Amino acid sequence: VTMPVVNVSRDRLFAAIGETYTEEEFDELCFKFGIELDEVTTEAAMKRKEKGDKGDADTAKSEEVIYKIDIPANRYDLLCLEGIASALRIFLQKQAVPAFVTSPPVHSMTVTPETAQIRPFVVAAVLRGVAFNPDRYNSFIDLQDKLHANLCRRRTLVAIGTHDLDTIEGPFSYEALPPKDIKFKPLNQDKEFDGEELMTFYETDAKLKKFLDIIRSSPVYPVIFDAKRRVLSLPPIINGDHSKISYETKNVFIECTATDLTKAKTVLDTMVTMFAQYCDKPFTVEQVNVTNPNATPAQQAFPDFSPRTVEASLAFIKRFTSLTLEPATIVELLKKMALDSVYDAATESIRVTPPPTRSDVLQACDIAEDVAIAYGYNNIPRSLPETTTVAKQQPINRLSDQLRQEIAMAGYSETMTLSLCSHDEAFAKLRRTDDGKTAVVLANPKTIEFEVVRPSLLPGMLKTLHHNKGSPIPIKLFEVSDVVFLDDTTDVGARNQRRFVAIHASASSGFEQIHGLLDRAMLMLGVPESDYGLVAGNDPAFLPGRAADIVLRGKVIGVLGVLHPDVLSAFELFHPTAALELDIEHFL
Repeated sequence: VTMPVVNVSRDRLFAAIGETYTEEEFDELCFKFGIELDEVTTEAAMKRKEKGDKGDADTAKSEEVIYKIDIPANRYDLLCLEGIASALRIFLQKQAVPAFVTSPPVHSMTVTPETAQIRPFVVAAVLRGVAFNPDRYNSFIDLQDKLHANLCRRRTLVAIGTHDLDTIEGPFSYEALPPKDIKFKPLNQDKEFDGEELMTFYETDAKLKKFLDIIRSSPVYPVIFDAKRRVLSLPPIINGDHSKISYETKNVFIECTATDLTKAKTVLDTMVTMFAQYCDKPFTVEQVNVTNPNATPAQQAFPDFSPRTVEASLAFIKRFTSLTLEPATIVELLKKMALDSVYDAATESIRVTPPPTRSDVLQACDIAEDVAIAYGYNNIPRSLPETTTVAKQQPINRLSDQLRQEIAMAGYSETMTLSLCSHDEAFAKLRRTDDGKTAVVLANPKTIEFEVVRPSLLPGMLKTLHHNKGSPIPIKLFEVSDVVFLDDTTDVGARNQRRFVAIHASASSGFEQIHGLLDRAMLMLGVPESDYGLVAGNDPAFLPGRAADIVLRGKVIGVLGVLHPDVLSAFELFHPTAALELDIEHFL
């Protein structure tokens, strides 16, 4: 998993922390805290790299030092300078954990039932008396982008909208309407569009075009109105121009529409807690009442900073960290990680109350991890494992490597194909029927090329042959890899099976070439001729009369033969092709 990278101004960060460091000192501080200083650059260098030029008036204007910091993917509170600075100050014991509070709702949001068709949930909050300046404003916008790319899964789960509250009027409504019924002026545009026109207009927009398909095929689009029916946003695409925020904005209305209510709450909490410090009442957030028939309960006030608790026993922390620490020491260490905690002597456990910024603290292992970070990984005494083992290769992998070597020495080239394929490639193109009990089907495939987990290695092999059909013949390819089948007897409902596939394509490929390869493989595997054989097969992927089942000690373990012309045509191949595929787990 790629870790998010946050670009922050070195000077602004040091000013926020209240201390100046050398590059080496700050790198060491990051390591102690569990983040990483990935790169030191400048704003001008970043622009030159982005634009690929050698420096013009625009790209050479700033030599401000920029720190690129790698952030753990679950630490959403560290995705902006404000969050990093606050967390490091707490870690360095320069400040206490902020006490975030909510003020009673002034505004409300009503959700119509039709939103259940597209994005059923919405949460909202207000930041009052925000003191923006260019740096804070840019950080505010950048945090939205980081959350959209990370927790929001490119706006598919959550989309954030921010508005100048002084330009709009509550109460607000969240509705789902036909595209033609939605008309507004999008952000930074000078004309109105309806929903359909807007989709066409942004098809060529480098930033927004990738989000269009999230709602484009829906008969209704989500939209947020104020009391005067002015459009605030068309999530997850774009906000309205009327309510856009600026450096002068004082009161910010934040709304998050979502398909996942828990994610929406986390995103909202992150947005408001990072910038509540700039409000006229620091760390105070104004709630918004939301009435939503799609949620339970139907009426809630957001954000909800009600305390929650997570517990970890002393025995678990000791086992996890190998440290024997007094409860009071653990409590002090957790304070450095922004976690208030108490020791419960009755249960011999530490009870932690995470702040709204620490949505990543969910269970005992999260507490133990923070204890280890605060203690310092380099300070944990080294010790030998209580048990000793000798590592060795798994039998199935050892067999696979041996088989690969022998088949390669027979003149075949190894391939590595994708584990996912389309449903047609797995069945229709091979003239096979899907019984609904074989293939693992993806619930929400991104493209039609990746609809099922391959139940056979043959489709990938034929696609590889298609892309290399211009190569000199004969073309001899093989692969040893896993296929996946549905299996109700396993805890995950599916199982892997290691298979070997090979194809021989030439002007005269026939049964005898692939049969010879099978005999060679069996010889190298030490299988006596009396233990295996061929019987007439009826796999529709192969020519009738040119197909055989491979039988090992009375059990069918694979198939070989000459591929049917319809199969070759489906994969746009024109050379006769022979193939074999068998399950090698029977040789263990």
